[in-house]
Amino acid sequence: MKILIIGDVVGRPGRKVLTDHLQALREKTGATFTIVNVENAAGGFGITEKIFYEFEALDIHVMTTGNHVWDKREALTFIEQHPKLLRPHNYPEGTPGSGWVMVEYDGVKIGVLNVMGQAFMHPVLDSPFASVDAVLDKEGKEADVIVVDFHAETTSEKVAMGWHMDGKVAAVVGTHTHIPTADERVLPGGTAYITDLGMTGCYDSVIGSDKEGVVNRMVHKIQSRLEPATGPGSLCGVVVDVDVTTGRAKSVERVRVEQGG
Repeated sequence: MKILIIGDVVGRPGRKVLTDHLQALREKTGATFTIVNVENAAGGFGITEKIFYEFEALDIHVMTTGNHVWDKREALTFIEQHPKLLRPHNYPEGTPGSGWVMVEYDGVKIGVLNVMGQAFMHPVLDSPFASVDAVLDKEGKEADVIVVDFHAETTSEKVAMGWHMDGKVAAVVGTHTHIPTADERVLPGGTAYITDLGMTGCYDSVIGSDKEGVVNRMVHKIQSRLEPATGPGSLCGVVVDVDVTTGRAKSVERVRVEQGG
């Protein structure tokens, strides 16, 4: 089974390149199951229910998020009605929604787990390592294949999670920093790993935001509202080929599609 995992969708350029190219990419790669991080889909900050339905219509099977999950306050309500929309699982008990879901697809039980890092993140949540261990010890035992979206700031925390999960899950993919990394590989225990999938959005920007506004902030130290970039988008992610009999990865390959390309 090939699983397509796509990095943070940012604003209108990200939504457009995803809508325009997702199906063709699935056909080209042979991927049949799709996971997309959507936490920046609505104007660069959060997700609305309307956008959720637009993505669902694209046959996206699971949507993950991160620290911007609540930027659109309506998400606190509608996430309860949509179990395939995840928030970081290591939020405190009682937070709306869940960071774990198991989807049966083509006879395979696929678990998707979304957790957030602690280093340089706001808010600071419970230990993501303890959170993934707890899920694997309980709900994860029923899954044939498990994919972890680790939404974190530092490369070291992400790499540590990869090694911590090696041999236990099919894939650990990093999100949040919006820059695709070139370290994809299958670890010795059979877990596919990449530090960051990169964003699905406009790269003529500063990680998805209008570059002039960000540069002005950094040069002149004048705070202003960040606006999403408006140029053509790029779709970034990986395809993981999984042996469903073992739940481990056979290969992982980076993918990138340019709007208009």
